[in-house]
Amino acid sequence: MKALLTTSVGSFPKPEYLSRARTKSSRGDLSKEALRELEEKATAEWIQFQEDIGIDILVDGEQYRGDMATYFAENIEGTEISGLVRSYGNRYYKKPIITDELRLRGPISVDWFKFAQAHTDRPVKGMITGPYTMMDWSFDEYYGSRADACLAFAKLLHEEARALEAAGAKVVQVDEPALSTRFDELPLLVKAVGIVTKGLQANTVLHTCYGNYSDIFAYFNKLPVDQLDLEMSNSGLDLLDRFKREPLKKEIAFGVIDVHSHVIEPEALIRERIEKALTIFSPTQLFIDPDCGLKTRSLEEAQAKLRNMVAATRAVRTAHGWT
Repeated sequence: MKALLTTSVGSFPKPEYLSRARTKSSRGDLSKEALRELEEKATAEWIQFQEDIGIDILVDGEQYRGDMATYFAENIEGTEISGLVRSYGNRYYKKPIITDELRLRGPISVDWFKFAQAHTDRPVKGMITGPYTMMDWSFDEYYGSRADACLAFAKLLHEEARALEAAGAKVVQVDEPALSTRFDELPLLVKAVGIVTKGLQANTVLHTCYGNYSDIFAYFNKLPVDQLDLEMSNSGLDLLDRFKREPLKKEIAFGVIDVHSHVIEPEALIRERIEKALTIFSPTQLFIDPDCGLKTRSLEEAQAKLRNMVAATRAVRTAHGWT
């Protein structure tokens, strides 16, 4: 395997023309067909950008999604969508409501995966919002049990993962930002993610971010995926000493860019972070990416951060003779 493969977590900022179009569409002033054309245009532009700068494993940029949980809920029977609920700061999302037995109408994200993959010869991730996060970020008016709701989502999302793999996805990522919400429910999360990834031949990834990693560290090696994708730069690489004492038995996607900062990390700083990671992880075990999705940054900030990330990774590869 090539050393220090670069990738991204999932979301990229939407260009201004698409943001305006989504607002018009929400008011009923733009047809679904016209919006779809602009979403495809933005997706193709982000695929081309990633190719141009040399990212190894691409994402579609989620130009067709609003909130990660709402997008999946809107495509699952047995749910309704509430009004706006605050997630953090001044960010809001429309919280799903489970009103009946959850049922899958058909593949949710496969069409967009196929569109993105058709625009590149490089692998594109299939990306699924995980069952625990879907449960935790929804109001439950049907199951009456967090475990039952979580496992119901898991069964449906397993079918979505299988459909992505059948469509050609070599990498399937399960996003679980709610992973550290409740320590007592970590066994439930492990069980639910295991249902989603069971039997997949694709490389499986679990992404989480901004949690109390010290409390959940003991579960890292129990997670039923091939790769763990962690925010690292925002917390000052504070987990490295722990990983030295308790090695990770999986691949790691190592966040080297703070997605909640306007600062464009200089190449030298990113190189330093990668070199520190290489004191713990082998070059084929280590993947380089941002801490989380970049949708909260401006277009210019996101692109500058990604350019520096790829340039820094290439410089480290060259310095070690891994070109």
